[in-house]
Amino acid sequence: MPTFHYIIDDEPQETTAHELTPTQILKNAGIETESHYLVQIEGGHEVSYETEPNKVIHMHEKMKFIAPSRKPTPVS
Repeated sequence: MPTFHYIIDDEPQETTAHELTPTQILKNAGIETESHYLVQIEGGHEVSYETEPNKVIHMHEKMKFIAPSRKPTPVS
């Protein structure tokens, strides 16, 4: 069974699952799904899963994700 290596917030992760949801990817990385959402980085653009936490993502080698906070950031 192949292992897919991917990155979330610059932290290496891996899975043998061919398909994962944004919620599963966040939980596997130990990130709280109530306070964060998943964004996939593809080349020069981003794909946000903020409104689709259960959408199926077909995993590939070397995928890159970030997990922005849902909470507003204070402006100084």
